[in-house]
Amino acid sequence: MPSTRNSPNRKQTKFIFVTGGVVSSLGKGLTAASLAALMEARGLRVTMLKLDPYINVDPGTMNPTQHGEVFVTDDGTETDLDLGHYERFTSIVMTRLNNFTTGRIYNRVIQKERRGEYLGATIQVIPHITDEIKESIHKAVNGVDIALVEIGGTVGDIESLPFLEAIRQLRLDVGQGNAINMHLTLVPYIKAAGELKTKPTQHSVKELQNIGISPDLIVCRCEQPLNHDLKRKISLFCNVPPDCVITAQDVDTIYRLPEFLHAEGLDHRACELLGIWSPEPNLQPWRDIVSVVKSTRPSVKIAVVGKYVDHSDSYKSLHEALVHGGVANDARVELEYVDSEEFEKNPQLVEKRLAGAHGILVPGGFGQRGVEGKVAAIEYARTSQTPFFGICLGMQVAVMEFARHVAGLDGANSTEFATECSHPVIALMAEQRTIDDKGGTMRLGAYPCLLGEDTQAHKAYGVQEISERHRHRWEFNNTYRESLEAAGLVLSGVSPDGKLVEVVELKDHPWFLGCQFHPEFKSKPLKPHPLFVHFIRACAEHNNLG
Repeated sequence: MPSTRNSPNRKQTKFIFVTGGVVSSLGKGLTAASLAALMEARGLRVTMLKLDPYINVDPGTMNPTQHGEVFVTDDGTETDLDLGHYERFTSIVMTRLNNFTTGRIYNRVIQKERRGEYLGATIQVIPHITDEIKESIHKAVNGVDIALVEIGGTVGDIESLPFLEAIRQLRLDVGQGNAINMHLTLVPYIKAAGELKTKPTQHSVKELQNIGISPDLIVCRCEQPLNHDLKRKISLFCNVPPDCVITAQDVDTIYRLPEFLHAEGLDHRACELLGIWSPEPNLQPWRDIVSVVKSTRPSVKIAVVGKYVDHSDSYKSLHEALVHGGVANDARVELEYVDSEEFEKNPQLVEKRLAGAHGILVPGGFGQRGVEGKVAAIEYARTSQTPFFGICLGMQVAVMEFARHVAGLDGANSTEFATECSHPVIALMAEQRTIDDKGGTMRLGAYPCLLGEDTQAHKAYGVQEISERHRHRWEFNNTYRESLEAAGLVLSGVSPDGKLVEVVELKDHPWFLGCQFHPEFKSKPLKPHPLFVHFIRACAEHNNLG
């Protein structure tokens, strides 16, 4: 794909490079996504990229308690969770072009070297690695007005240097006025001194300048607002105008960020620096979302029974999709994360922990740890008539629970957890049996599904054929279709060829549905996913919360 710089008949794409300093987890992804949302609201065509400095080819094999969730795109790429923020805040549909890592870049360069494409040259970080990074960026930005490119990690990390060098070069390549640098940093509040301290920001900017990059915008993450004097101080020491020092104060909901950053002038200054004229953004849809999320009305309480509950980012898309479902129903959603291992160790806790929940959700995951606790939670949801939603592994465990306790298949299990079980109602997919490599080899990405009429799934979607994103190796074992259907399990969604069960339900229950796919990946605050909308609605109606 040709780059915009080599296409004289194509409008030049403008770049906003996003870096971070002082500490990680400052919110670069959310800040960049909010700025992209503002640019879209101004009528501009936008795309976003995340450049991750770790050596893994992708995050697919990384522990979610260390890295957070793996976000899956329509084209089957396992990506960084920030791409979930990008999709939720904008209309962009992410692909493999929107996220690449050090591992992927080096892999490409090594493959080219092995094919002799470098004509015997000695392969070096500069120019070969940096050229590959720049080429990857250009491939992803054709046809858009603005590309926001986020560099993962923190300025000063040795692994980030090739990416930082690449964006330094790229700014020169595209020419004056076609690229700016936005640096997110920390202004900590020292309680003992009663002051906000700018020195970490000064050091972070100096570190960036040492490698040849000077920020045009400095976004300061802080607990309290920056006053005029502090902005002037940062301006003086960091060589930017005072109105280019932006406060990014902690907010009570992430959906307040676009309006907050607009009030600080972030999008206005970015457009000005890039020479873009565009109308003021309409932020009323974001205000409407905030008014529901922060309302004082009674909340719908959802218990999320999972195995990664100690790490807030492990279920990031799921968390937000439940909030979106509440927004669509003009309802506030309150989430309680419950460690499924607790129920394995002490079964008496099941009713005690779940009795106050208006709905129960069991999410995806891998491995045997905590599975029997999920079985117990699903049995409680089924027998107590509590609305239930199972996703991926949550659906599989729901099938196991039904097989054991309703269909009378003692010992029903998944071959993921018990290879020699008496009734393997969940089994490894046939195409997975000869695969040894773990990275990028699951059933990944968007696949079609046909929904049965007069089912909860069909009522939610309103159409017969849908497309949803997947990430799994095990599936419903077709050997048990007849026996489980005879016992009352409704197979309400199947692949077009009829070979893969995608959705299961129960009749005579307020709302009991499990799906093999991950609907949370396609939910947006301005366009909530129908399954989450109907789940929250069922929870509210069943508990008379209207």
